[in-house]
Amino acid sequence: MAELVAGEGPPRGRTPSPLPGPPSPRPAATPACPPRSPEPPAPDRGISSSGGGGSKWVRLNVGGTYFVSTRQTLCREPKSFLCRLCCQEGPELGSDKDETGAYLIDRDPTYFGPILNYLRHGKLIINKELAEEGVLEEAEFYNIASLVRLVKERIRDNESRTSQGPVKHVYRVLQCQEEELTQMVSTMSDGWKFEQLISIGSSYNYGNEDQAEFLCVVSRELNNSTNGIVIEPSEKAKILQERGSRM
Repeated sequence: MAELVAGEGPPRGRTPSPLPGPPSPRPAATPACPPRSPEPPAPDRGISSSGGGGSKWVRLNVGGTYFVSTRQTLCREPKSFLCRLCCQEGPELGSDKDETGAYLIDRDPTYFGPILNYLRHGKLIINKELAEEGVLEEAEFYNIASLVRLVKERIRDNESRTSQGPVKHVYRVLQCQEEELTQMVSTMSDGWKFEQLISIGSSYNYGNEDQAEFLCVVSRELNNSTNGIVIEPSEKAKILQERGSRM
């Protein structure tokens, strides 16, 4: 076994073992990313809420419900609240906006639909489940004078129709032969309307003298009195009544 002498290298044929070094450092753990807080939804492209110029589309938040319309539609009534809000925005209005940039309006969104549709096409359309008084209240709030007049007229018409009570009809059954049928129907007037034609007897003619007979049902609205004055039937109405009395 060879001995090492000071100043001499290692024995031939042997490779010296590397000396153990300090342990290599472990890679530091990557810290987990904290959860991102939700961001408010951004307004749609092409839709703006800024006054004056900008996009022609305007977003409104009416009682939590969003409506989108054009600036031209909302400014159709120059003195209305919506025109001042969207087309003539100024510091005196002081309208707030939500996180999407929509104008905040604290009103009932159910009744805003008829208001917006009127500005779009100029017609008053109210669903059956909506009260006309509610639409009138919103029209006055938004200061749309022409719509206020229309709603008031409709309310007056409905009240007048209700005060008259339900419409009643009187019916007459007239018996006539086939040759009289055309003339009788063509001479009906004074509110009489044809309702039904019923054929009676045999439909077969066995001679020149045999003619089919019919029952003709007619009706008219019953309006017996106006302000206590009894309305007499006209001459044509009397003729129809006389023909009906033959039954």
